[in-house]
Amino acid sequence: MGHQDLREWIDLVDSMGELRRIGGARWEDEIGPITEMAQHREDGPCVLFDDIPGVPRGYRLVSNALGSLRRAALTLHMEPKPTAMELVKAWRERSRRLQPIAPKVVTEGPVLENVLVGDRIDMLAFPTPKWHEHDGGRYIGTGSVDITRDPEGGWVNLGTYRVMVHDERTLGFYISPGKHGRIHRDQMFKAGKTMKLAVSFGQDPLLFMAGSIEVPFGQSEYDWAGAVRGAPVEVILGPDTGLPIPAHAEIVIEGEALPTERRAEGPFGEWTGYYASDVRPEPVMRVTRLMHRNDPILLGSPPGKPPSELTAYRSVMRSALLWDQMEAAGVPGIQGVWCHPAGGTRLFNVVAIRQMFAGHAKQAGAVATQCRAGAYLGRYTIVVDEDVDPTDLYDVVWAMSTRVDPERDLDILRRCWSGPLDPIIPLEEKGFNSRAIIDATRPYEWRDKFPPVAEASSEVRRRTLEKWGHTLFGGGGKERAGRA
Repeated sequence: MGHQDLREWIDLVDSMGELRRIGGARWEDEIGPITEMAQHREDGPCVLFDDIPGVPRGYRLVSNALGSLRRAALTLHMEPKPTAMELVKAWRERSRRLQPIAPKVVTEGPVLENVLVGDRIDMLAFPTPKWHEHDGGRYIGTGSVDITRDPEGGWVNLGTYRVMVHDERTLGFYISPGKHGRIHRDQMFKAGKTMKLAVSFGQDPLLFMAGSIEVPFGQSEYDWAGAVRGAPVEVILGPDTGLPIPAHAEIVIEGEALPTERRAEGPFGEWTGYYASDVRPEPVMRVTRLMHRNDPILLGSPPGKPPSELTAYRSVMRSALLWDQMEAAGVPGIQGVWCHPAGGTRLFNVVAIRQMFAGHAKQAGAVATQCRAGAYLGRYTIVVDEDVDPTDLYDVVWAMSTRVDPERDLDILRRCWSGPLDPIIPLEEKGFNSRAIIDATRPYEWRDKFPPVAEASSEVRRRTLEKWGHTLFGGGGKERAGRA
């Protein structure tokens, strides 16, 4: 079963040598930049902040939790893999065998060590940073999960949506259109009803991962996480909302949102790398109950200019999901899929295929652009041959530079699904954008006559690396990405 809470997970990361402890960093202007530097380094460390000025002693924060492939594999209860594409393939194989496991309702758990209601609630007590220099406030909800119930079907959704601290008992929460939590909220507000919800701000990173990826509509992320763990997630039914909350969470609130109440929310640096959604009135939640463990740990996962923690693990998860959905739509011959971190794992996607028929590359590009995993706020889809490593930008740009005739190989789709975070779309046009499909494969009708590549074969490279790699490169003996 492995870890079941954040503390057990931190201990495992520490034993892997990937945890760094920092004491005395300020939440106002130091935790955010430190986290940003850790995120921008490939396989950067997980950082545990302690002794934070201005907050109760023992209150801590952890960031960049999922910022390495090894930690992503740990969170998914998998063995690490040497390359990103091997982890994508291994996760695809494992995810096919997952069988949902419903959560187990319990009456006790560490999250109940401290239960506060009424005037005792103080959301300003936690070490919530100002993550980016120009943020409009402190965002406690970045590595969090909002827990909501579908008002019609009754299923429970866990979604990661940003949560801003307005004051001791009031939080703001922005949800992009089309997300499951937004659908639930819109349904309740349209009916003129108060929405009850719970939010966990520190939990097993697997639950955060579940809340931030595309779990199928109608399936609870609790069931998905149970399947990954091989055991049910233990939950407690919230006294105020009746919603299942993680029994081993660090910090959980229950609250309610009124359909008529709004406050200014934002700006906030988002995964596109911009302050693209500006400031506008958004719904708020009134906190009715606060529960937390002794010496609680806040889980922070701020988005920002790629690369970030989000792109480190989402590139693997979203690539596997896009690959699965393309195959389910009938696209054959797929050799690899990579949702590149540079595009925030949405804006720059690469698909490698073994061409099997005329129009195969166009089919692959169109499906990758419009299936659900690739449809929201996309931009470029590049289709390459099987000799090109989708994870290697040198390879991809080389293919684009040498196998693309712009007049014939670029297609534009218009009025596709976008959202408020799209920085290039004018405010009055938000919601739609265009997509470019780039066919960077050898022309199908004369692919056998295309000039051969001036590069040693993979077998020759392998033999050469085995014999001379240590002398040439030292201990690692690795070539550039995708060529080992």
